[in-house]
Amino acid sequence: MLKGFKEFVMRGNVIDLAVAVVIGAAFGAIVTALVENLINPLIAAIFGKADISGVGHFKLNGAEFHLGLILQAALNFLFVAAAVYFFIVMPLNKLAERRKRGQEPEPAPLTADQELLTEIRDLLRAANTDPRP
Repeated sequence: MLKGFKEFVMRGNVIDLAVAVVIGAAFGAIVTALVENLINPLIAAIFGKADISGVGHFKLNGAEFHLGLILQAALNFLFVAAAVYFFIVMPLNKLAERRKRGQEPEPAPLTADQELLTEIRDLLRAANTDPRP
């Protein structure tokens, strides 16, 4: 039972998903800071309120409604989606187009250590394919 669990956890897609969640949380913190320290002050300067979370707040038969909180969450979502698109999706799409056209950027030249390791790898590969007994 533990062997199966270990195989499941060590699959590439599970690890990729875990990395994506961690990076997403960190990216969310950046966008939250952007909203709280740039967007909300702009809203305050324009509308005279600290943020839009206080807009549309009313009571009806003892129940409180906070329409501004919904608007704030929607704005946060739009900012996160825009940031993900412009900083992650769009550059990766451009790179994929270049690869499709064969215009990949030139790889950096190998360092002396990398050249030596490449030679060792090639020699080991040749030694393992040698038909001699």
